[in-house]
Amino acid sequence: MIRVEGVSKRFGRNKALCDLSFEVKRGEVIGLLGPNGAGKTTTFRILAGFLDPDEGSVEIAGIDVTRQRADACRKVGYLPEAVPLYEDMRTADYLRFRARLKGVAKSAVEARLAAVSKIAALDEVINKQIVHLSRGFRQRVGLADALIAEPEVLLLDEPTVGLDPVQIRELRELISSLAGKHTIILSSHVLAEVEALTTRLIIIVDGGVVADGTAVELRSKLGFAEDADLEDVFVALAAKGSVGEQAK
Repeated sequence: MIRVEGVSKRFGRNKALCDLSFEVKRGEVIGLLGPNGAGKTTTFRILAGFLDPDEGSVEIAGIDVTRQRADACRKVGYLPEAVPLYEDMRTADYLRFRARLKGVAKSAVEARLAAVSKIAALDEVINKQIVHLSRGFRQRVGLADALIAEPEVLLLDEPTVGLDPVQIRELRELISSLAGKHTIILSSHVLAEVEALTTRLIIIVDGGVVADGTAVELRSKLGFAEDADLEDVFVALAAKGSVGEQAK
């Protein structure tokens, strides 16, 4: 469903991604992990078509994201870490607007609005101005936006950042309910959350993959006990990329 091959990206003298390669099968839920500055958000932005790689290629459902950007982007729903919302709009009007921008047929907009409002539990705020919504509900609006055009792929960059424990649990349950219906790549610094939601982990350090496998596989290949804290595994991989290469 997703193929990233030999992708590199520079911003001035800073190389954000360096020969990044991985694949994601249809229906998988992948955790994309890495320390700050590892290249996770840049990876998301390239997958979503917001940035072009300097080198390498990216395909979504067999469609080259650089060469056929519009077609590839129709397959993707993206929830960035900081959700950009028009605060003066009401929730329903904002989602209608986003649906039309994403090519949803005019005749289908109301049905899609009803569907994503139910999925994201937005009924109590559907007619409220976004400026008056809590951060938790804003994240839900962002997720509804990502889902409005029925994408095959969901990219979720730190979806629970800044939420309280109740909101985190609610959003986690919501994301879990989407598994199997979409191919999902999830990034989060809450490692227990990632392990609970995902089927496989891809860990990147300095813009390249240092480990790819299930949490159980990574613990085993790095010599950790089965019940070892995933944080310890992550720290070991982040500190020693050469060790991570052995865990691929």
